[in-house]
Amino acid sequence: MENKFLKGIKICHVTTVDITARFIILDFMRFLKEQGRNVFVACSFSKFRPFLDSEGFNTKNIKMTRRITPAQDFVSLIKLFLYFKKEKFDIVHTYTPKAGILGRIAAKLAGVPVVIHTSYGFYMGVKVPKGQKSLILFAEKTASLFCDLVFSQNKEDIDFAVKNKIVNPQKIKLLTYGIDIKRFNLEKFDRDFIQKKKKDLGIENKKIIGVVGRFVKEKGYLDLFEAFKIIKKQIPEAFLLLIAPKDKEKPDALDISILKDYGIEKDAVVLGYEKEILNIEEFYPLMDVFALPSYREGFPYSIMEASASGKPVVATDIRGCREAVENNNTGLLFPAGDYKKMAEIIVYLFKNPEVSVKIGYNGRTKAERDFDERNIFGKITKEYKELTDKKL
Repeated sequence: MENKFLKGIKICHVTTVDITARFIILDFMRFLKEQGRNVFVACSFSKFRPFLDSEGFNTKNIKMTRRITPAQDFVSLIKLFLYFKKEKFDIVHTYTPKAGILGRIAAKLAGVPVVIHTSYGFYMGVKVPKGQKSLILFAEKTASLFCDLVFSQNKEDIDFAVKNKIVNPQKIKLLTYGIDIKRFNLEKFDRDFIQKKKKDLGIENKKIIGVVGRFVKEKGYLDLFEAFKIIKKQIPEAFLLLIAPKDKEKPDALDISILKDYGIEKDAVVLGYEKEILNIEEFYPLMDVFALPSYREGFPYSIMEASASGKPVVATDIRGCREAVENNNTGLLFPAGDYKKMAEIIVYLFKNPEVSVKIGYNGRTKAERDFDERNIFGKITKEYKELTDKKL
């Protein structure tokens, strides 16, 4: 029944930039393609369009910025409207803030029957100018009037959206995205593989603190560097493995040279800054502890991946993270910005390896139970079907 339904509709996925399509929603688009659908993707393309084309997706380059740029945003809105009008999609599904705002408005104005948005989090607890935050929330509230359903990655965002009247409570549902837990399975990588990988990176005989996240202040890197200086005094063999893609469009983007400012350039390896890491699952096994000192998350993929890889997670006690981590069971949480507490927890895990192993095992168990993406995909297509049955 589901296959027949999927073959009968035309769906377009809209993201601000192509990296989201490449790394965040790729598996879901592949799932839809497996069901016999022609999958459409509209976003601002850079280097990932050839890959998405090779996957058999129908791609459309529509320039969108990730900053507030009124003139450019209006042009993007018109281009999206014309594209949706021409293609006559049955469903438009948007992701990320800018594409979510412009895409929802353009789709509904173009007469698309079903418009859905996946929210990766509102700007709660993030240090942005008050006027800018108000503008963002107003835009989110406006865009929600132009869609039929909003998927939220965590419960706290739903509470925030409803309390502040950003989204009608009848329109918003909890839907935590998942990962391919078979891909992130420590059992795939034996001791020889891990030792060779460490040797290639020059990190043999080190206690590895791993981080995966865009190289921006919002991800808490500066707190991590402060914490690391404390950790290094107690654990001399401590070392940082940063999978940190450059994000130059963001105003809080960091440069790799900042490691020298903290005097830790010889105690860190940064990957993914100039060249993207495609085989990310091969790097979690190298880590002894996974850290995410972020200030804002929807529902962090990196925590799901680290847990699926059997690694103990140390993360900030913020919305998103505290739903992905069961505190004192699959990981340990600390207050955002409290780098001293972060250092204390990581040192504790290094000095108590049996605790780390137990937490990592519990994380893998949770990943198998809660993070399997195939279960999530079924829930999304169920919502697709119910909405199209009602609207078409």
